Amino acid sequence: RPGSQSSRFLQEERLVFTGFDHATAWALGTQLVEAATSAALPVVVSITCGGQRLFHAALKGTVPDNDSWVDRKVRVVLRFGHSSLYVGTQARAAGSTFEERTGLPLSEYAAHGGSSPIIVRGVGVVGAVTVSGLPQVENHAFVVDQLTGFLAQAVS
Repeated sequence: RPGSQSSRFLQEERLVFTGFDHATAWALGTQLVEAATSAALPVVVSITCGGQRLFHAALKGTVPDNDSWVDRKVRVVLRFGHSSLYVGTQARAAGSTFEERTGLPLSEYAAHGGSSPIIVRGVGVVGAVTVSGLPQVENHAFVVDQLTGFLAQAVS
């Protein structure tokens, strides 16, 4: 089932890096910006790793609030180890909300689509790739599509 909770978790299992560093963040971030620019998407692109923002770009049509959404979604990924959409979907599937299930402040956390974990094989979650500016499912799909293409290129 393509939009199901289990399919999103399977996405994370296949989107695994063999390593991740500053050069990888730059190459991935550049790819995301080029794809967003060619599609005229008004998004902020952000990549964090090891507690540091390694890449950040705000494209035409974005606003300062997008940066806040990025930060809040990244906190969800780093705390729960799953995409921000997956975490929010888990709560809804349980008949609840993220806020009710976790008690975390909405001013600091946003379980909305657009942030995906950077998972390194043998290490685990080391950071997040995040996009803000589109509806949450579109943010998520864009990040997943770009990660899939990037990782396929790295293997070939």
